Amino acid sequence: MNNNMINIALSQYGVTEIIGGNHNPIILNYFKEIGHTWVVTDETAWCSAFINWVALKANKERSGKLTARSWLTVGLKTSEPKIGDVVVFWRGSKNSWKGHVGFFIGFSEDKKEIFCLSGNQNNQVNIQKYPSYRLLEFRQLKTI
Repeated sequence: MNNNMINIALSQYGVTEIIGGNHNPIILNYFKEIGHTWVVTDETAWCSAFINWVALKANKERSGKLTARSWLTVGLKTSEPKIGDVVVFWRGSKNSWKGHVGFFIGFSEDKKEIFCLSGNQNNQVNIQKYPSYRLLEFRQLKTI
């Protein structure tokens, strides 16, 4: 289990985009600290930025990119995820470039849903459930 990453991610629980012309400085700081200083709005998709930021703080390997599917090349693929492993989902269609990334929390009792802790879930950091059929991969990150 990746307690350190989960604890860092949970410390941000509830961080939410600001509706309108103002932008949440905490979200903008995620982008800044991972090297994407050109991002100036919290409406920019930020699930991957959040996972990169948490990984940076936990001294784990990172994708460095803002696309969710960039995580499919980071760490080691696993079929037996532990809490805190990265989980990558497809969005739109399985073959599109779109996706979502977060930290694995667990399965529903019937394993039809996967609970995920991430950013940009209904515009905030929280835990949401996703249908298991949308799973692309689980990834275990290495310490750097």
